[in-house]
Amino acid sequence: MRENDVAQALPLWINGHAFLTVTPVFQDVLDPLSRKVLRRIPLCGFEEVQMATSAAQAAFASWASLSARARAALLAAVGGALEDYSAHFAALITEESGKESTLALAEVDESVALLNSSIAGADSGVVAIIGNAAMPLLSVLHRAVPALLAGATLVVRPSPETPSALFALAELTARCGLPSGVFNIVHGGDEVADCLRAVQAGSPSDD
Repeated sequence: MRENDVAQALPLWINGHAFLTVTPVFQDVLDPLSRKVLRRIPLCGFEEVQMATSAAQAAFASWASLSARARAALLAAVGGALEDYSAHFAALITEESGKESTLALAEVDESVALLNSSIAGADSGVVAIIGNAAMPLLSVLHRAVPALLAGATLVVRPSPETPSALFALAELTARCGLPSGVFNIVHGGDEVADCLRAVQAGSPSDD
């Protein structure tokens, strides 16, 4: 059996829990130096994007109805948990991106600071965000935190090359009490990015 036949498939995160899906095509997540297969992601399409978007839409009213202080407190709790696991998150970033460990840890530290901020953006409804491989956490959180503070809910497509830190962050959001459907993850490539741009209720995201 080939190595990529046994690599673990990373689930989606929809409506507050890991969501396993069977797709015809998976993409390998590779160690950028050794090219070893670390894990796989399903290459999703419109159906999975629609499921995640529906979960975010269903969660919007209750999340937006919370006070700004309550939303900030929940995000700060996620920031505290991320700080507690900073070494683990930095290791995930280094493993998948090849980034030096000190730089990976600096990215985690900046992510913690963002989650502890209280500056809301102007987003409303469901916001789609597309992550990039260079900054697996920050490329999403720079847009996500102000949107969440403003009362928006999210559908995120992590970079296919560096998806694991964001999935681990999604697990922390559940542990810290973010309502189901506020933070959703759909894996995939350009097709998912195009679907998100088509169905999102917020502004176009930054690549």
